[in-house]
Amino acid sequence: MQQIEEIAYKHFGRCYRLGNDQVDLLVTGEFGPRIIRFGFIGAENEFAEVDFSLAIPGHGTWRLHGGHRFWHAPEDMIRTYIPDDEPVRVEERGDFIRVRQPVQQETGIEKELDISLAQDRASASVAHRLRNHNLWPVDLAPWALSAMRDSGACFLPLPGRQSPAPGELPGISTIALWQFSDMSDRRFFWGRNTIRIRHDRDQDAPQKIGALVTDGWAAYLRKRNLFLKTFDYVAGASYPDRGCTVEVFFNDEFLELETLGPLTRLAPGDSVEHRETWQLFRDIPPLESADDFSDSILTIVEQARARDEW
Repeated sequence: MQQIEEIAYKHFGRCYRLGNDQVDLLVTGEFGPRIIRFGFIGAENEFAEVDFSLAIPGHGTWRLHGGHRFWHAPEDMIRTYIPDDEPVRVEERGDFIRVRQPVQQETGIEKELDISLAQDRASASVAHRLRNHNLWPVDLAPWALSAMRDSGACFLPLPGRQSPAPGELPGISTIALWQFSDMSDRRFFWGRNTIRIRHDRDQDAPQKIGALVTDGWAAYLRKRNLFLKTFDYVAGASYPDRGCTVEVFFNDEFLELETLGPLTRLAPGDSVEHRETWQLFRDIPPLESADDFSDSILTIVEQARARDEW
């Protein structure tokens, strides 16, 4: 059974714990909206906990903290890095909790998370909601970012390929690069059906890549635990950053596994929602080569899809 309780957690202060018989997660109360922990009961946090601050002209200090956070895209120094250090409102709503940040004075946007756990599985559902409190429309996209613990491997599925029909040679996908992206970095593995990104604490050069992932999932494998993140892909919609539904940023401390919703013109008073489902799996066989991917992780993904656990 799912349980909700208020606790103090490390230096993060007042938090709200949701737990069932398999996993628990912690929602911060003194800043956010933020989920600072997600993991098996009594085991390591699958999320990174990071002590990093960045001075933002006109805003003061933005703190990374780690865990899972919620932004709105496209990225911009003025609206993206507004500090989220004010207390949030946390409301118990029966079988889920709602976390609401005060309306950002600089943007007029309110952030809200609805968070719940499955009753009998290692699974959580997170609905990310943006609401426009301005008197004018705002162009934006929901952006959900999970900072994963170090020394794992991230997997992004690529669209299936086949021989083209005569006269049909369309492009089918997008890979986006940033100014600091280096495709010769050996932390990248370019497979036929997946992009694999290996986190390495001994390499501190930051990297970022984005992709149009139409299968609606991405995964992170660490110490034989698999974190599977699923989301809805909207065919034909416009996505940020040249058409990205998934983005990955990483340095020597952590790897961020990020999903994005479609770009939306949000009218005054309206809201837009982007939902993720998280699932944890134990005892995943270690990958002895890059080709092992389809025999382990892809099998889990297909089984979850067949059970309609999306």
